[in-house]
Amino acid sequence: MLLPKDRSFVHPIASEITPRAVFEARRSWTRQMAALAVGLAAPGVLTGKASAQASMSGRQASPLPGTRSTLAGAVTLEKPTPLQDISTYNNYYEFGTDKSDPAQQAHTLKTRPWTVTIEGEVRKPGVLGIDELLKLGAMEERIYRLRCVEGWSMVIPWVGYSLAELIRRVEPTGNAKFVQFVTLADPSQMPGLRSSVLDWPYSEGLRLDEAMHPLTMLAFGVYGQVLPNQNGAPVRLVVPWKYGFKSAKSIVKIRFVDQQPRTSWELAAAQEYGFYSNVNPKVDHPRWSQATERRIGEGDLFTKKRATLMFNGYEAQVGSLYAGMDLKKFF
Repeated sequence: MLLPKDRSFVHPIASEITPRAVFEARRSWTRQMAALAVGLAAPGVLTGKASAQASMSGRQASPLPGTRSTLAGAVTLEKPTPLQDISTYNNYYEFGTDKSDPAQQAHTLKTRPWTVTIEGEVRKPGVLGIDELLKLGAMEERIYRLRCVEGWSMVIPWVGYSLAELIRRVEPTGNAKFVQFVTLADPSQMPGLRSSVLDWPYSEGLRLDEAMHPLTMLAFGVYGQVLPNQNGAPVRLVVPWKYGFKSAKSIVKIRFVDQQPRTSWELAAAQEYGFYSNVNPKVDHPRWSQATERRIGEGDLFTKKRATLMFNGYEAQVGSLYAGMDLKKFF
């Protein structure tokens, strides 16, 4: 099935996705899991080894430590996905539609200077530089699951703070019902923009209460270092109970609006990608089941898949946001 407007890209079937090899030693992960088990909160417990091993987009990554979060639901005891897999197996269509394209192409992205425009139904609109954004909240390390609509998943130690910190400072008006996120679209930096797979710039949206939920995160780093370009540098959204495409990368504009915004994937294929896009194993994608998932960096093609959890395992924290809603209709 092709996407509308004769688009040529078709998502791979989940069963055809082969996990990448585990690159880091088992002993390293044993030490990391031991640190989790005893609840160590010192920054860098999970990050030091991986940071030293990784070269992000051909340059030395800068440290960005965060204190281990104590927020309910913000730290899973599941084994984190190796940094090598996180930074080389990506969906970031501005740099290509193959999973390896972003790591190979994103070195062209210039992340400084960088500004994010705040506009719409707020009392304090304006333009914030990346350094201002970094100072708005206390940096935390949060270990979230990420579930892709294609059927694969990861566990990622993000560094950042709740989006609500920013929202409170810009003071939404009573008319603000939704938050729209617009990402960079610069053909001189992003070769994937030559593709018609989506209408650029990429745009996503949340209800205001979803955006204000403490688990909704502005992320600036991963594994205790600044975000690799291919992971959405210098600032991205992370919404752990929704499919990964809801977490907009390389944000340049945050707009507060009174009407539900049309998102990029809704515009491309509304029958497949709804506005809410909550992880729901009971609602199949039109072309594959969402009941199971394959954890990247864990086993091989023949490893038994995991059962997908409702709201990606965050039902206790976010289920009340959707009380009374038909989650098959509002998918």
